[in-house]
Amino acid sequence: MWFLTGGTAQSFGQPKDVDIEAGAALYAEHCADCHGANLQGQTEDWRSPGEDGLLPAPPHDETGHTWHHGDMLLFTYTQLGGAETLARQGLEFESGMPGYSDVLSDQEIWNIIAFIKSTWSDRTREIQSVRTEAEQKQQGK
Repeated sequence: MWFLTGGTAQSFGQPKDVDIEAGAALYAEHCADCHGANLQGQTEDWRSPGEDGLLPAPPHDETGHTWHHGDMLLFTYTQLGGAETLARQGLEFESGMPGYSDVLSDQEIWNIIAFIKSTWSDRTREIQSVRTEAEQKQQGK
């Protein structure tokens, strides 16, 4: 399956040519303020809305739910932001996650995702890979 992003066709899911070191630097620059320098999330109680009614930024380490999602959801959530990604799925959801399409290139987003995934155990990466495959099959319908 192919998807259109940034005006160019790319294969579904994370490309093979990612730069984990660049992803780590980009994560530190663009993501760590909310998701934590060590991927630990914004607060310990990230599952409960804050005073503003929004859920805090979740951890991207194995204690969070990032690994529960396939590659394309992770990509579009980063590219378009939470509210827009979920709106395209027919869900109305107020999200504090902004879109980064005007800030990061598609490749930079994939590099960040690859960095995050590189911190997970082999078992967690395997589970997330299965979820990516299921996501691909669902999109192929």
